[in-house]
Amino acid sequence: MQGDEILKVQIVVPIISDIFNEEVLTETSQFKAPDMEIDVVNIDKGPVSIESRYDDTLAAYNTIDKVVQAEKDGFDGVLIDCFGDPGVEASRELVRIPVVGGFQPAALTASLIASKWSVVSVLPNVIPMISDLARKLGIESNIASIRHINTTVLELQDKNIVQERLLTSMIKAVEQDGAEAIVLGCTGMLGMAQYLSEQMTARGTPVPVVDPTATAIGYLELLIRSRLSQSQLTYQFPPIKERRF
Repeated sequence: MQGDEILKVQIVVPIISDIFNEEVLTETSQFKAPDMEIDVVNIDKGPVSIESRYDDTLAAYNTIDKVVQAEKDGFDGVLIDCFGDPGVEASRELVRIPVVGGFQPAALTASLIASKWSVVSVLPNVIPMISDLARKLGIESNIASIRHINTTVLELQDKNIVQERLLTSMIKAVEQDGAEAIVLGCTGMLGMAQYLSEQMTARGTPVPVVDPTATAIGYLELLIRSRLSQSQLTYQFPPIKERRF
């Protein structure tokens, strides 16, 4: 990107369903810069939602193809819109444009604004996955707890029920676990952060609520405008060899 050119961002929603796409566009439009153009695509093959390591692995392969295509199509950066970061590390080896997922920007943002924070996610299956991501990023000691609302990703469409469950878990995270901020542990929890923050404030516990989609878009924009991308020494192009798919 140079001068007054449009900043083009590709969002890859790494599931085969497009049920979240319209909400993703609505959500990101609140945070994107006026000169940012966003396109949303889904993967062609893989799971309908990501709630396990198995889902994560199935989603990653086709996600990588979408990221590679995005660079070929002239996009300036890619957001893989999932808190589990499927395919993020591998994609960074294949492209020179910056690639971010849902977890790292949210976790780093929470660590910047609070000494201890909790994640509230969907199902118990994802708790070990989030712990692994935190350990790899080196911020495990910042996490007060990882809680779940026992709700599948596809059930997140029922906003009223989900908000009630999230609020219940957030109160426990603050009052029982010592959390000073909350990270929503699924990028499907769209349009809820502000409401939840207001509810927590009304209770006398004014903790920040981090929306992973919002922080990812902001972080990706920062990288693009700063002309930064993943290190080519950390993410070296894979050796050329025979591979069968």
